[in-house]
Amino acid sequence: MARDHETAPYDIALFGATGFTGSLAASYLVQHAPAEAKLALAGRDRAKLAALREGLGRPDLGLIVVDVTDAASVGELAAAARVVISTVGPYMSHGEPLVAACAAAGTDYVDISGEWEFVDLMYLRYHAAAKASGARLVHCCGFESIPVDLGALFTVSQLQPDVPIALQGFTLSNGAISAGTFQTALEALSRLKQGGRISRQRRTAERHSEDGQVGAQRRVRGIKGRLHREPAAGGWVVSGPTIDPQNVLRSARLNPAYGPDFSYSHHLVTRKLYRTAVAALALAIVATLAQFEHARRLMVKLKRPGPSAERRAKSFFRVRFIAEHGDRSERLITEVRGGDPGYEETAKMVCEAALCLAFDDVPARGGGQWTPALACGQPLIDRLTRAGIEFAVVEPG
Repeated sequence: MARDHETAPYDIALFGATGFTGSLAASYLVQHAPAEAKLALAGRDRAKLAALREGLGRPDLGLIVVDVTDAASVGELAAAARVVISTVGPYMSHGEPLVAACAAAGTDYVDISGEWEFVDLMYLRYHAAAKASGARLVHCCGFESIPVDLGALFTVSQLQPDVPIALQGFTLSNGAISAGTFQTALEALSRLKQGGRISRQRRTAERHSEDGQVGAQRRVRGIKGRLHREPAAGGWVVSGPTIDPQNVLRSARLNPAYGPDFSYSHHLVTRKLYRTAVAALALAIVATLAQFEHARRLMVKLKRPGPSAERRAKSFFRVRFIAEHGDRSERLITEVRGGDPGYEETAKMVCEAALCLAFDDVPARGGGQWTPALACGQPLIDRLTRAGIEFAVVEPG
């Protein structure tokens, strides 16, 4: 039974508010939420939450003490808000209790996870419960995967809905990562086999689900990227271990606007070939070391807690899309671009996603686990555009 959201004391609750990304999200949320919005900060330490509230100059903010190992407190958080934002990772270690509580309570949930195993596992365990309760579970509402998922939606919206589309995405960024983000990546790399097994189980479950099937007259497929130079992307491109393609393809499967025959491949961009080779070698070394717990701990200790404000101010991202459509003789190029991807813009993205679910007229998907493009669609593109993230047509086609 869908929950009556009018009974919740808060419109949005931010879990993990005193963390590195959480504090950025808290600052953004209080500055950009409607004046009438009822907001709460949630975390383990009441004193830190109170200090954050005082620093924000908002004595009206609610405070909710939550420990993910305490089911009762997690349930109280889910019951307290219409939408819950979670910035507490690694999500495989800390994320499931809140997803479960929101799915049971009918509370909308957004996070900034890019952990493919976590997202797949949450689909298997809680998609059906969320459908029944009306909860919309929307993972990957940060740099992974809003620029790519919504950028793909923006691109196909420029084309006729009845033409085949071969879409490629190319991500270029100079953003730095924190120790927490690095730890999350290491945990994911240490569980590649388990993640692959869960991914296969999810694909099987989706094939047998009414909301996971492609219409009989449509085809949607992923294309593995290859190392090559792509002048339109600005350098050398190679496939990367991100969740972005998975989200784009799920969005395409459930939205006929992506055309009768849609394919997607995703790439990371480097300016020079040697940088691509160095990055690939570094990833291989890190992935190997990540299989050993002591090595993971040591590598995390060597990382700084988070990039400075000065470093974040110099960071940027750009995702360029090349869409070959019709008989593939026509080409459209679009772009999504913004500032510091991992922190400043991620905080902006997840807050705008929560505000979108709370206050906007979004696609009528009902409950379940959805991608950002499926859950929020064009209203979120409009919000992000107003917030300074650019969605642009570079080359009409």
